[in-house]
Amino acid sequence: MVQLKTETSLAAMREAGRVVAQMLTATREAAVEGVSLRDLDAVARDVLREAGAGSPFLHYHPHFAPVPFPAVICASVNDAIVHGIPDGYRLRDGDLVSIDAGALLDGWAGDSAVSFTVGRARPADTLLIDTAYAALEAGIAAAVVGNRIGDIAHAIGTVCRAAGYGIPEGFGGHGIGRAMHEDPSVPNEGRPGRGLPLRNGMVLAIEPMLIAGGGDRFRPDPDGWTLRTTDGSRAAHAEHTVAITDDGPRILTAL
Repeated sequence: MVQLKTETSLAAMREAGRVVAQMLTATREAAVEGVSLRDLDAVARDVLREAGAGSPFLHYHPHFAPVPFPAVICASVNDAIVHGIPDGYRLRDGDLVSIDAGALLDGWAGDSAVSFTVGRARPADTLLIDTAYAALEAGIAAAVVGNRIGDIAHAIGTVCRAAGYGIPEGFGGHGIGRAMHEDPSVPNEGRPGRGLPLRNGMVLAIEPMLIAGGGDRFRPDPDGWTLRTTDGSRAAHAEHTVAITDDGPRILTAL
């Protein structure tokens, strides 16, 4: 069931979203050569602690995962698409990094993701990341009252496919509110004019995921969480929590 949020609820979600933005800013600034993914998770934990917020990621245990998630961010590097567990891997020059972060504050959740490169960026990686953000912007622009979920999906998919990138099959965005994952699901590809109508007060986490090699297949790591491209090509991920209002889409996870 889709839960519509009041203006008071949206204001509270904005505060949770602000914490997420601070987590992403802090981890991105800390992501230099030689720093480990586990170090980045520690940086994010510090932000949560200072804000008095909790993590919807830590100990999250969906049906597909063999163990609860052990961190407060997902850190996915190079051919890892999403759900990377922060470990002892130390960042290297040219790495493509995607950080996904969430926060729980006063009973409300926020969720957002960024992708960036460490040190000298490959032109192909820059284009991939830029396209991920362009797809996110297109999805947000379609998140207006009177449209449908399929319009968001179509907007995202059109940008990705036009650039020749793949879209991981079966993965996309979701509703968000009191819990990190709520109805409805928000595919990253679809037909316009189809699906659930968008209404004032709906809040969605819109999150394009792109595979540079153009395929849609992926494989899980032995950890049961990290999803990697099957062809070894790189991936990018961008996400914002967005409220649908009568005045247009409102990004809740900006600084």
